[in-house]
Amino acid sequence: MKQEALFDPVPEPPAHRDAPTDGLDALCQAAIECRKCRLAETRKNVVFGEGNPKAGLFVIGEAPGADEDAQGRPFVGRSGQLLDKILLAIGFERKDVYIGNIIKCRPPENRNPLADEIECCKPWLMQQLDIINPKVLLLLGRVAANTILENTQSMASMRGKLIRWNGFDCFVTYHPAALLRNPNWKRLCWEDVQMLRAHYDKVCPNG
Repeated sequence: MKQEALFDPVPEPPAHRDAPTDGLDALCQAAIECRKCRLAETRKNVVFGEGNPKAGLFVIGEAPGADEDAQGRPFVGRSGQLLDKILLAIGFERKDVYIGNIIKCRPPENRNPLADEIECCKPWLMQQLDIINPKVLLLLGRVAANTILENTQSMASMRGKLIRWNGFDCFVTYHPAALLRNPNWKRLCWEDVQMLRAHYDKVCPNG
């Protein structure tokens, strides 16, 4: 793989069922009805997540933006297009992985999610992880990484290494939106995702 390829221009969650698709469908329907926090008042759509219900890789971002809120799908705007290129550069199509966010509803003006909003919404993500049971997590950005890893560390201290958390193998890298603002970080992101791919091939040898 060449480096250039990466950078070309409410209700409680229900207990999951045996079948991943059934479990995610039921969880999604419950999440759509959620009104536990203030974001329910301003959202257009709940952005639950999408992808392979048996994925070995779960990609986790921070929160939906305007395009995602309008379409009800994660990572469909400019940052989503870059994420697709990043995944393709290490041999993943979007349909191969599962993609979601810490927060399922867009914070107004794309502000950072507040602590109480994260507390309300995090159980949905934990249920998704429980149902899908991926081997590897890719955490995009400091907010997602701090939330999942339950720390306050900087990006510099978290990226570039394997972090084991709660039975999952985690890798942290920059959010695609940050890469659009700071292209100099793309080389570091490329290093991170190459490391992830090498590890993924060890723990998921059958893809």
